[in-house]
Amino acid sequence: MPSRSGFVCILGRPNAGKSTLLNALVGEKLAIISPKPQTTRNRILGIANLPKAKAQDPAQIILIDTPGVHKPDSSLGRKMLVEIREALEGCDAVLLLIDAPQKPDVRDEFALRMLKDSKAKVFLVLNKIDLLKGKDKLLPLIEQYKNLHQFHEIVPISALRHDGLDILLKQIAMALPAAPPYFPEDQITDQPARFMAAEIIRERVLIETSEEIPYATTVIVDSFDETPKLTRIAATIYCEREGQKGILIGKKGEMLKRIGTSARLQIEKMLGTKVFIELFVKVQPNWRQSRNFVEELDWRRQLEHLTGAGQ
Repeated sequence: MPSRSGFVCILGRPNAGKSTLLNALVGEKLAIISPKPQTTRNRILGIANLPKAKAQDPAQIILIDTPGVHKPDSSLGRKMLVEIREALEGCDAVLLLIDAPQKPDVRDEFALRMLKDSKAKVFLVLNKIDLLKGKDKLLPLIEQYKNLHQFHEIVPISALRHDGLDILLKQIAMALPAAPPYFPEDQITDQPARFMAAEIIRERVLIETSEEIPYATTVIVDSFDETPKLTRIAATIYCEREGQKGILIGKKGEMLKRIGTSARLQIEKMLGTKVFIELFVKVQPNWRQSRNFVEELDWRRQLEHLTGAGQ
């Protein structure tokens, strides 16, 4: 039976709903979600398999969630921009995700400029249409963007409410080249479990702490030991100042305990085993400006170190 397969990059400004869309299309929570901008820092790959009933031919859509498009102001920001550019290379289609209720701004223009020389089929995906005050605002918005780029398709959706996603998936599948699947049908991501655990811990930091803290924190899993019944995880939350460390730990360790407990429950759900989690907090001054430290946050680099160490 003929099939279609290909790589699809999700591109857009911070908080356009890219991670929400990825999770909705795959049907599992792969990318962490927060109302705070720049939540996604790495490329997150998710796999959606469509049977013939939902597409003209069976299709495997390999979705790549990317960091929000913004002007970089640190080594971390520049690394995120590299993640976006690398994701765009060699992809078969791009979903340019627009926050429909928000006025277009320089970040949307920047995203469009990044697509100028792309040979991929570009879909304009207008997200959050459920929040538009009056459906009469949708058509002028479509006309406005049609003048900026030659889009392959224009699809209005609400990723949060799952409105329009079946149409979007079918349109994407039809745009992909004829090819056998790249991944087994039961695989939904290429992310190692230890990386996903680190992201879950970081999500809890984003949710539990105050405004300045989330941007100054990152998480590295130091050890990840799995058995059929229990997974033991030790992880370090890095911040930039002693004051931030105090907030992360909290009075009598209450904040750190709250982060650890909520993260443990989510990781147990993901792994299907009991989890014992131990968290540490360390100060790494100005880590976002350190190119070497930022490079070490890449899970692919961490995996190379672990493989090289024979673990």
